[in-house]
Amino acid sequence: MNQETTQTKEKPPFDRSNSQDSLDELSMEDYWNEIDNIKKSSENRQDQEVVVVKEPDEGELEEEWLKEAGLSNLFGESAGDPQESMVFLSTLTRTQAAAVQKRVETVSQTLRKKNKQYHIPDVRDIFAQQAESKEKAPDGTESQSARTNENKYQGKDDQASSLVVGEKKLMPLVPEEAPASETDINLEVSFAEQAVNQKESSKDRTQKSKCNDVSLLSFRLPKDKTGTTKIGDLAPQDMKKVCYLALIELTALYDVLGIELKQQKAVKIKTKDSGLFCVPLTVLLEQDQRKVPGTRIPLIFQKLISRIEEGGLETEGLLRIPGAAIRIKNLCQELEAKFYEGTFNWESVKQHDAASLLKLFIRELPQPLLSGEYLKAFQAVQNLPTKKQQLQALNLLVLLLPDVNRDTLKALLEFLQRVIDNKEENKMNVKNVAMVMAPNLFMCHALGLKSSEQQEFAMAAGTANTMHLMIKYQKLLWTIPKFLVNQVRKQNTENLKKDRKTMKKLLKKMAYDRDKYDKQDRSTNDADVPQGVIRVQAPHLSKVSMAIQLTEELKASDVLARFLSQESGIAQTLKKGEVFLYEVGGNIGERCLDDDTYMKDLYQLNPNAEWVIKSKPS
Repeated sequence: MNQETTQTKEKPPFDRSNSQDSLDELSMEDYWNEIDNIKKSSENRQDQEVVVVKEPDEGELEEEWLKEAGLSNLFGESAGDPQESMVFLSTLTRTQAAAVQKRVETVSQTLRKKNKQYHIPDVRDIFAQQAESKEKAPDGTESQSARTNENKYQGKDDQASSLVVGEKKLMPLVPEEAPASETDINLEVSFAEQAVNQKESSKDRTQKSKCNDVSLLSFRLPKDKTGTTKIGDLAPQDMKKVCYLALIELTALYDVLGIELKQQKAVKIKTKDSGLFCVPLTVLLEQDQRKVPGTRIPLIFQKLISRIEEGGLETEGLLRIPGAAIRIKNLCQELEAKFYEGTFNWESVKQHDAASLLKLFIRELPQPLLSGEYLKAFQAVQNLPTKKQQLQALNLLVLLLPDVNRDTLKALLEFLQRVIDNKEENKMNVKNVAMVMAPNLFMCHALGLKSSEQQEFAMAAGTANTMHLMIKYQKLLWTIPKFLVNQVRKQNTENLKKDRKTMKKLLKKMAYDRDKYDKQDRSTNDADVPQGVIRVQAPHLSKVSMAIQLTEELKASDVLARFLSQESGIAQTLKKGEVFLYEVGGNIGERCLDDDTYMKDLYQLNPNAEWVIKSKPS
């Protein structure tokens, strides 16, 4: 240990970032001890195949990026009429459009250099119509409200420069130091658009980076009357659109802040197709779902956490003190042979062994828990100027993770919080836990991303602070920003208009009475419901339908309470957390509402929606 401590102190001074200065030597010792434990444990394990990732060709990453953003039809063999992407592009913010335009230009230039016989669109053609549609401002109300919100949350610009949006001039307003702007995370305006208006001086950055220790600023989500949307609340088709937009928004945010975002190209690695360790999460989940249908987190992962908790979370040094390396190796072999047979003796696993096995499981995943594609982006979060922007980037990155990675990460962060809740007894506060866990999540030797000792030192404090943010603000990270949901609503509205036009043309062609169609269409939602009243359906409850008068104070929880109060017998045992009120149709596919959603405000946002009470799909 003395040797490790000396080693830490001898690191070159230029490697010590401002963020590191805020971390005490004990914390740094935790980090380097964990690195040492990882090296020792790897000596006793079979070498995992290391894949050296070759540098992608020019334009290759940009082409991959456009595919991931759902814009592959703009170029290459799959190129079609750019009109297909016009609806999507018309909903983008200025910074999002700039991010797309930059990648399209790179791909276009590369394809021309290679003389590819593909349809290569002119960037000006793609974005000209988008600009034209924005000039017409068909949805002026939304644009105006977005600008108002942008004004409301606009941060300090030290050069006092103004920004022109459309015809409106936005002047710098509330300084970042004001309590409201320090603590509020604005989810109503694009993060990249906020960053344009909140560029701080190097002095501000220095002041903020000194807030990296336990006294982190306390961020909060302002209450949204139309309800907070969490991951899992949206229909799959809308969630897919959210992911496309999240990638574009993340890239735009990094572009605005001048941070290089190199998305790692997906790498095919030869992996085991069964077992527990060194097995891809998707393979693990497939074999687990055959045993426990509907499971979303690998069973071995759940069992290791459960074993640690059985020993009591008050144990001093939990997660920090390693199990014996030889014993861990033997336990791994025994688990591989007996876990699925149900013959493994869990009593033989000591608590510190279970913690070591949990960390080993995470490290030995063939693709990192934070995903091979986005691990570098997670590592780059530390380079963003402010904690707020780091949180915003993490929020978008969590949205981009594959489902199984996201669900497993959520289970891990919730477990780590439970460990921290017992910090008085186990001496593991959020800083200690972040220091111990960071190397296990952010280092991936399997992808050939092994760093030199000097690079590890430079990255140590940054990744530990990112880990700190992920643990402390995990609830915020699983929230879908309102501006992304609004963009999805706008896409759905535009697609609906397009479909209606097509339908009307078809009906006219077939000699139907167009006025009759319009009349029927208008009356669909209004036939039996007077103004200011919504009809709520509950097909699985005793009271299957109820007309409810909208008031200023009516919340989703009140609607649920009215239905549940009507239940009798077995159905009466239904708890509030077992059934939910859903907004269905209109400008959204489906959205599960949180209890604090004000129904009148949401009705005004989506007047054509239907309202259904049902349980959440497992």
